[in-house]
This record gives sequence, C-alpha cells and structure tokens, in this order.
Amino acid sequence: MATVSEESVRGTLAGVVDPGGAGALPGLAVISGLVIKDGNVGFALEVDPARGPKLDGLRRAAEAAVLAMDGVTSVTAVLTAHRAGQSGAAQKAPAHDHAHGHGQGRAQGSVPARPDVAGIRSIVAVASGKGGVGKSTVATNLALALALQGLRVGLLDADVYGPSLPRMMNIRDKPQTKDGKTLIPLVNHGIKCMSIGFMVAEDTPTIWRGPMVMSALEQMLRDVEWGELDILVVDMPPGTGDAQLTMAQRVPLAGAVIVSTPQDIALLDARKGLNMFRRVDVPVIGIVENMSYFLCPHCGERSEIFGHGGARDEAERLGVPFLGEIPLHLSIRVAGDAGTPIVAAEPDSANALAFAAVADRVWQDVARRIGEGRRQPPSIVFE
Repeated sequence: MATVSEESVRGTLAGVVDPGGAGALPGLAVISGLVIKDGNVGFALEVDPARGPKLDGLRRAAEAAVLAMDGVTSVTAVLTAHRAGQSGAAQKAPAHDHAHGHGQGRAQGSVPARPDVAGIRSIVAVASGKGGVGKSTVATNLALALALQGLRVGLLDADVYGPSLPRMMNIRDKPQTKDGKTLIPLVNHGIKCMSIGFMVAEDTPTIWRGPMVMSALEQMLRDVEWGELDILVVDMPPGTGDAQLTMAQRVPLAGAVIVSTPQDIALLDARKGLNMFRRVDVPVIGIVENMSYFLCPHCGERSEIFGHGGARDEAERLGVPFLGEIPLHLSIRVAGDAGTPIVAAEPDSANALAFAAVADRVWQDVARRIGEGRRQPPSIVFE
C-alpha cells in the first residue's frame, strides 16, 4: 500500500472543483486540521460563512477525490466557516450557521427547521452532566435491551473526543462506502453502529474545535445509511457543550435520558444536564441511577457505596420520571470491556433485567411521543 503524505493530499485537493459551479477548491476554502493515520485522512475546509450551506457538494467532492487516492482507506472531511470579528481576527463558526448568545444581556435566535433523518422513527439522547457515571455503559445496554424487544435499533457515539463504542461493541473494522459519500454503519449484536472511533486509532486524540465537532456529528448522523430504524440511541459526551446543542438544535430528538450516580456531586451535574435539555425544549424521558448499589458476588450482601436513592429523590423533586436503578457489579464492567455488554452476554441475569426495565420505560415514553407526531427543532433563547 502506498504511503499517503500531506503533500499528496493537498495536491489532490487543489484539483477539486465544486460540482455546484462555484469554482475550484483553492479559491473557495482553506484546508486545515489535516490528519493522516494508517490510511485514514481527516481535514476541515474553512469557507466563507455566507456560502457555507451551499458548499456541501464541495466537501463531498473533496472526500471522494481523497478516497480515490492510492493508500487511502477512509476520509472524514468537515465544513467549517470563519468570519471576521470586531478585532479583525478570524473566528471559527459552523458553516451551517446558528445563533449563539455570549456575555451579558439577552440574545435571541431561531433555528431553521431541519428535516428528520430518513428512515429513523425516533432519536433518544443518553446524557450526563459529568463524566465517570457510566453513561456509555447505560447507552449500549439500553440499545441492546431495546433490540431484544424486537425493535430496529441504531447506536451513535457522539463523544468525538472520547469514543468508547468500538470497544464496548467489539467493532474493529472501518465503515465502508458504496458511493464515496454515504457510510455504511457497522453491525454487532444486531445493532447498527457509528462512531468517530471507527475511523481513527484507539490511542489517537481528536483535536478539533467546536465547529468541526458539530459538522462531524451531523455527517455521522445524516451521511450514514441507517436504513429503517425504530429508534437511534445517541451516546452523548458528558457536559452541556457543542455536541448537545448540535443535537438539540438540528435534530428532532424524541427525548433525553439522564444518567447519574447517587452521590450529591453527581446529582448536581445531572441537574445541570437535565436543565440544559429543558432549556432547549427537548423532553426529558427520565433519570437513571447507575452504580446504585453493590451486591457482593460472594456473600450477596448489599452495600450502598455511593449512597442510594439520590437520583430517585432528584427525579421526584424535578418532576421527571425515575427510570430505574442499575447495580454496581463486576460482570457489567467485564462484559463491557470484552465487547459483549451484559444484556448480550447474560440476558437473563438480574443485571441485564435492570437494563431491560429501563428500556421498557424509555420505549413506552418514546412510542407515546412519536405517536403524537414529530417535534420541530426548537428556537433557542440565551440569557
């Protein structure tokens, strides 16, 4: 296999022409963030924000041209924009522009209506206000439990900086494409999966600014051949940043599931995550208390290491459903690390049944909501 160099990639991109007739790439975009790793190529095209929404064809043409190079196995191109700030310095902004509010005072902007993702009946975000609460474990087991109900399920890893889906679902292959534009999701345990981790080495950091993250999320959602799905579970990154706003503003979410552990500090952050979704008009399906208690595998004694019941009390206080308790158990951790989550590895175990109970409550809520018709993305008001 030929070695792919930065010089050869830039040379190829110099010959790309916008299929919409806007001109050649060098006159329309600046190439930045070029990364090459084992045949996997990633880069950003910085364009004029006024023309950004019209230049997605240029991005696709650039991807196709680089993918055709000898030695290239996958390509991820994102479209970003820059605008001159008051000081004249360039400031990054998404090519598909949306409103942001900063500083003091009140800024208001409306988000243009975005189409549903073709073939997907509902999309649910699994989120947390902080890391380390087992959100990805909950998301993967929730997806598997929903599939055991006979539903057609997809799983999107939206944590661009710390993707865990490749390991938890034991997927080592890279996504293929039939046309150089649309990726085919990888499948294991009957779940269609997509993650940035499929396209970069496990130990390679993703060093991207917010606009690149948002563009990559949209591409992993809309430029993937998901087929017909009853539900797409999105494993969100922790916190309340760009990824969450991208999903809330640009995707008609059926709802969000908040994951927390019982202790007060985790609940404080979970409350922030929950209020963020409320702020952007995304329904909160409920709260899950993960690592709720520990059952000794030897004597069966129950120990409430992190306290117990805090998430249930918080759900009641905030007026949202409490979806269930997931125990802290070695088999859940071992199964996830091995790439066969507990719902797939031991579907009849008490641990798997705890996830199944949560999945049942989630689907009941989602089925009711999609029966009422799909939401349009909200208008965002910042204070």
